[in-house]
Amino acid sequence: MQKNNFALLSAAAFMLLATSCSKLGALSADNFSVVPNPLETQAGQVPATINGMFPEKYMKKKAVVTVIPELRYTKNGVEVRQQGASATFQGEKVSGNDQTISYQVGGRYTMKTNFKYEGVKTAHMFLTFDARIGKKQVNVPEVQVAYGILATSELYKTTLQSAQAAIAPDAFQRINAQKQEASVKFLIQQANLRQSELKNNSVKEFVRLLEQINKDQESLRLNNVEVSAYASPDGGVSLNDKLAAQREKVTEKYVQQQMKKNKNLNAPIDAKYTAQDWDGFQELVKASNIQDKDVILRVLSMYKDPEEREQQIKNISSAFRELADGILPQLRRSRMIINYETVGRDDDQIQAQMQADPKQLSIEEILYCATLKASNAEKEAIYKTATQVYPNDARAYNNLATLEYAKGNLDQAQKFIQQAQKVSNLPETYANQGLIALQNGDITGAENLIAQATGANGLSEVLGNLHLAQGNYAQAEQDFKDVYSNSAALAQILNKNYASAAVTLKYVKNPDATTDYLKAILYNRMGNASDAAQALKAAIDKDGKWATYAADDLELTKLAK
Repeated sequence: MQKNNFALLSAAAFMLLATSCSKLGALSADNFSVVPNPLETQAGQVPATINGMFPEKYMKKKAVVTVIPELRYTKNGVEVRQQGASATFQGEKVSGNDQTISYQVGGRYTMKTNFKYEGVKTAHMFLTFDARIGKKQVNVPEVQVAYGILATSELYKTTLQSAQAAIAPDAFQRINAQKQEASVKFLIQQANLRQSELKNNSVKEFVRLLEQINKDQESLRLNNVEVSAYASPDGGVSLNDKLAAQREKVTEKYVQQQMKKNKNLNAPIDAKYTAQDWDGFQELVKASNIQDKDVILRVLSMYKDPEEREQQIKNISSAFRELADGILPQLRRSRMIINYETVGRDDDQIQAQMQADPKQLSIEEILYCATLKASNAEKEAIYKTATQVYPNDARAYNNLATLEYAKGNLDQAQKFIQQAQKVSNLPETYANQGLIALQNGDITGAENLIAQATGANGLSEVLGNLHLAQGNYAQAEQDFKDVYSNSAALAQILNKNYASAAVTLKYVKNPDATTDYLKAILYNRMGNASDAAQALKAAIDKDGKWATYAADDLELTKLAK
């Protein structure tokens, strides 16, 4: 009888040992941590880092366990199980290349996985296990390790709708600085103004412009007249100083006479002289074909004393003859420069002319006129007029595209861009095509288009929206410097720069429901539940869709109840 009892106990012990050796057992959520938890979207993906631990005496020496992350959610009434990247671990007696886990002490591990975001914020992550000991499959129960998805980064698709598309700018300037120069030459060692020189074309144009400014004080404004007189470097410093001073005096007197003839002119004459024009001499030598010009230029760099320079150059006898005939006579001169401004139509005159006859306006004035209007409807009418009066200027077509983009009419915006590109390759058109591609979810296409927009007006803001969509929040925030928009605020929130986000949201030019919703997220993250609730209510009052969105938004679920 005792033998029978002993046999039964031995058999039971064997079965228990056999059973324990053939099973791995359950793992609990305490064996895993997931970063982040809740999960967070980034550039349309849901990345996660799983830190796991196999406890001591868990991993049998002949066991192989594959950890398989699964994102589970219901979409359109159908349960979806999306598998992420898996990782395999092995016991000490398994010959393989996977991470080995000690039976006695267990082991820790880190694995990364990623899921495509399908627009369901209530998705949860589980870990499932494909386990075997030797050739025998064993069951390890699944474990839920992460709860829900923060999809705040996906709001870029909404903030894009109010993004400022790239406007091709006008080049209008009401006041433009201008200058006109005349010059007269003198004979060697002389300072009298010859009549032949006063009849040259540059002097005639000089006199004519003074007369024109005198007659048209509204559109032309004289600032000053500069007089610069020179002597060539030959002849000695003392002689040239007196000679250049005399040339300055006679030239200034001539300008004074012309000013007196035009009684409405009242502007200073700024006169000066240069005794030895070595700078002009060097420029003319560099531009000449003189045989020994390299030698002459070397002398100029080696010797700073004027008299020594002159002597060394004279020692190059053949070159000096060429200088005397071709270079030095050009340096015996005076220059007269009129500095003036052209004054165009003021804002009221431009708008009045736009109403009367836009054909009398330049393209720059028409495009500028659009910037004076507050409503997009008025801007649109002006841009359409510009395409009729100046059909070969691409900017108006592009700017019509920006207005259609603001309306959400992406197809019509694309048509205007194509019209613009038939005229010229404005960089702004590629920037705007990039924004349209982002709206359509084509981030790669947007990147390729925006790469062709170098030099576009407003490119930084467009790049900010691209980097926001790509999940590069730090770069996006930098791109949005000095931009106050919903997209800029979203980048700052995602970059956890809450103080700057608050300022940005305060100064958004045309705040909308999205602006209020971003405020709700910001206030809630900052622990200000009262202001967050008020901002959420404002968003829902402006657009009821935010009530549905907030109901399963982990940022605001407590407020939305």
